[in-house]
Amino acid sequence: MNARGRRTAVAVLVAAGLAVTGLAVTGCSAGDGRATGSGADGRVTGPVTVFAAASLTESFTRIGKDFEAANPGSRVTLNVAGSSALANQITQGAPADVFASAAPTNMATVVEAGDADGTPSVFARNQLVIAVPGGNPKAVVGLADLTKPGVKVALCASQVPCGAAARTALDAAGVALTPVTLERDVKGALAKVKLGEVDAALVYRTDTRAASADVTGVEFPESARAVNDYPIVALKNAPNPDGARAFVAYVRSAQAQAVLAEAGFQAP
Repeated sequence: MNARGRRTAVAVLVAAGLAVTGLAVTGCSAGDGRATGSGADGRVTGPVTVFAAASLTESFTRIGKDFEAANPGSRVTLNVAGSSALANQITQGAPADVFASAAPTNMATVVEAGDADGTPSVFARNQLVIAVPGGNPKAVVGLADLTKPGVKVALCASQVPCGAAARTALDAAGVALTPVTLERDVKGALAKVKLGEVDAALVYRTDTRAASADVTGVEFPESARAVNDYPIVALKNAPNPDGARAFVAYVRSAQAQAVLAEAGFQAP
């Protein structure tokens, strides 16, 4: 199979998985066959497929519903995963309208491949905390406590934004840490804490806020050295280019920014 054939095959496989993943995350339809574009009133219609970093799951689910309400006839489908995985899917030809990354590095992969429509813009920032079970049974108050005997820690893999940020923070603190597991995205690391499989994980502040019934977020000063910028861009080969540009603009609107702030994201 030649390179063109491989790219097409990957796109077909990713598209099939996206239909399941997006519906499971958002509960929104993946599209009902209606034409896409803008109506006479300037509102967009049709499906809008958004590839978003896992840490945006809750916020973008709500923003997607608000976008649909503001644009009757539109349907937002989310595909959430680690930013590095999403960037690879896009550059391999996966059908998507918008990419929202948890770090500029993964966005750069898409831009350098020529898959971005315009220049990405930063719409939010996020900061790490130490996620621990409710009650903080291991009495974790800082990064150094994660190296104590018997403390099991989960981190994100290094190619994922939360993993790169964790390594920056640990280096800033001079802490040498060997995790018991490296997860593909921040939700995976958080799940290990919620399930009691580890005693702590380095995740985003927004993730512990969303899971506050199960975990507690412990702030630590070195996280200020590893704040992540979140860029967003419409994609060059978007099936719904009008919808893509409208969704990007909506994410930067006051209403969507209020949703992000409530979730614990910082302003860009």
